[in-house]
Amino acid sequence: MKSYIDLIEQTFYWPQKEFKVEENALRFHDVPLMDIIEKYGTPLKLTYLPKISQNINQAREYFANAFKKFNYKGDYTYCYCTKSSHFSFVMEEALKAGVHMETSSSFDIPIVKKLHEKGLLTKQHYVVCNGFKKPLYRQYINELINSGFENVVPVLDDLNEFDSYEADAKNPFKVGIRIASDEEPTFEFYTSRLGIRYNDVIDLYQNKIAKSEKAKLKMLHFFINTGIKDTAYYWSELGRFIDKYCELKKIAPELDTIDIGGGFPIKTSLGFEYDYQYMVDQIVENIQWICEKNDVETPNIMTEFGSYTVGESGATIYSILDQKLQNDKELWYMIDGSFITHLPDVWGLNQKFILMAINNWNEPYHKVKMGGLTCDSMDYYNSEAHSFEVFLPKVERNDKQYVGFFHTGAYQESLGGYGGIQHCLVPAPKHVLIDKDAEGNVTTKLFAEEQTSESMLKLLGYK
Repeated sequence: MKSYIDLIEQTFYWPQKEFKVEENALRFHDVPLMDIIEKYGTPLKLTYLPKISQNINQAREYFANAFKKFNYKGDYTYCYCTKSSHFSFVMEEALKAGVHMETSSSFDIPIVKKLHEKGLLTKQHYVVCNGFKKPLYRQYINELINSGFENVVPVLDDLNEFDSYEADAKNPFKVGIRIASDEEPTFEFYTSRLGIRYNDVIDLYQNKIAKSEKAKLKMLHFFINTGIKDTAYYWSELGRFIDKYCELKKIAPELDTIDIGGGFPIKTSLGFEYDYQYMVDQIVENIQWICEKNDVETPNIMTEFGSYTVGESGATIYSILDQKLQNDKELWYMIDGSFITHLPDVWGLNQKFILMAINNWNEPYHKVKMGGLTCDSMDYYNSEAHSFEVFLPKVERNDKQYVGFFHTGAYQESLGGYGGIQHCLVPAPKHVLIDKDAEGNVTTKLFAEEQTSESMLKLLGYK
């Protein structure tokens, strides 16, 4: 029988930029994962911090290349979508790479203030405030404006939101307008519940924003829930949006920016293929062509990438606790964690991540199913993005086998209720940060220990 490494080499191009095997064990960004496991144990979440800045700088390069190629007149601004991961180490790494911020709820604003206090975020940074806003969110936005933040941009999501800023903002302020795009044809609803209807945008500007002595319309915001994909649906919605920008620009000369929400996809399979540069080229070329056709100056372009920023920096590592043969053909590898609590997108959205063995790459492989610790029948993982099966090394019951799920850095902690009550009270795993020092040496730091029973008892009212 062929070995596990033979399977990987015959199925994919191997090794890959972030993955390779040395001494029968997997390396992630040239970090020897067995060393991490031996030091910290499992279950384990890890974040490879340099990947965050690498992706940010790569996106900037894509847009710079496209601007040069088409002689595009305008600036590009990279915003980080905070809802993907609010952790301080993510925010700090992204800000060091020069990003601006996009927020989605009221509690994002205290984070903005904390980062400003630490000197990582200035009052000149863009803070793009999205989402349907409760009164507290609007209050916090006004506090930022009144304390001298020059580029806070509340993106209007309904027709009455503007009134809060007009009434309570003491300084001049900028606003954006989110367009309610049509959903993908297969979606349950026709039009997004978020944003302003196309037919209401001009009236909103003329009847409220244009009459204000303090407000300035800065941007028009575009968001497609399925992200930036080379589909007829995406290009149709983008074209419709740019047409509306041109119409609005002719009566609102201060409007100079479009925000393209909905981000780049991330690599969820070793067979992942996506031509980022081609997509950026097409976006820039389409915007320029439509603006020229309408005799309108091309806008500055802003993006708010979340998963693309942080997703590929993360990994989740487990030990196989035991093997269970439940019938003649269903062999279960039981992990020392839970997909429901640690990787909720696996069961909530049937999301696939890159799954690979950490060790025993020279052993024969066989088909398995992965089972989590909870008593819920949905706590499993049984297929990869490229196939309907999972293959892992064949090991004896008492041999140690470790597995890793990769590119899990976005959304999983917040959706799983990090630090809170977990399903079946399965604790949140320890979290390790991996970085490189000035000489390029790998450094590790324990960010958080595994969640304790005492913390759960306190939340549940037993203390």
